[in-house]
Amino acid sequence: MGSTYAQPARADVEAASARIRPIALRTPLVRSDWLSDAANASVWLKLEIVQTTGAFKIRGALNAMLRLREARPEIRQVVTASAGNHGQAIALAAARTGLRARVHVPATAPAAKLDAINRWGAEIVPAATYDEAEARALAEAADPSNAHISAYNHPDVIAGAGTVALEMFEDEPDLDTLVVPLGGGGLLTGTAIVARSIARPVLVVGAEVEASPVFTTSLAAGRITTVKVGPTLADGLAGNMEPDSQTFGFVQALVDRVVAVSESALGFAMRELIARERFIVEGAGAAGVAAILQGGLDVAGRRVGVVLSGRNVDSRVIARVL
Repeated sequence: MGSTYAQPARADVEAASARIRPIALRTPLVRSDWLSDAANASVWLKLEIVQTTGAFKIRGALNAMLRLREARPEIRQVVTASAGNHGQAIALAAARTGLRARVHVPATAPAAKLDAINRWGAEIVPAATYDEAEARALAEAADPSNAHISAYNHPDVIAGAGTVALEMFEDEPDLDTLVVPLGGGGLLTGTAIVARSIARPVLVVGAEVEASPVFTTSLAAGRITTVKVGPTLADGLAGNMEPDSQTFGFVQALVDRVVAVSESALGFAMRELIARERFIVEGAGAAGVAAILQGGLDVAGRRVGVVLSGRNVDSRVIARVL
């Protein structure tokens, strides 16, 4: 989406929740005694790892696709770029709404995610990098017969992602801190919109990876800045933002803090989640836990909700991490 759009409101998130309920799961929020002890806090984990398609992305993709069918019934094909999870979600949502989908993916996209995209019937278009995949998807969107649904820079995707936080506050109304993985900023923006609608202070923290410090760098510069992206366990968080992404301004206005997590912290978080909780979590999904475990984010005495945003990781990566 290249044009400017208004920041979604809580009402949009609530409408998205009702819209996606028949397909997207209402996932559990569970207390982690292990992480609570490690952080000297009360910590709950939002298990998007058990979500339909194995990640939170179905929430935004499905909401956007259903809204598209209402507003533009003439559209027959959706194009997008994805590191994998959004692509799976778009593929499933397209299958459920009778649309075609073309998903541009980087060479780093895990086989587990590509297999799922293919299984749902979407066309996979390979690219060398995520930035290249995104550029190609945006170029295809110039065709009026196509609609582009960004993985993050789209109001309906953001509203759908915000349903994660909506459920967290419904289950634990006294949460005062949310720690959320940060890639393009859709999930973090949706989370912050819900948090700011509550009549008390809630600390909202984004956790991005040092290998792709898009927000850390851009927030310091006061503008969207292109960074060099390195290899990372968190393939779902790697890549630069669209040059006109509205999520940058939303994060700048609504989020308290962004922290960068190291590769060693990501690997440690993935291992500990398996060992302590028996949860398989991909690198991107473990970023919030990594932010707490690596130090530098003091949440002592707080009531903390951490989003485990996805589980779709190749078995060879799990073996390497272990």
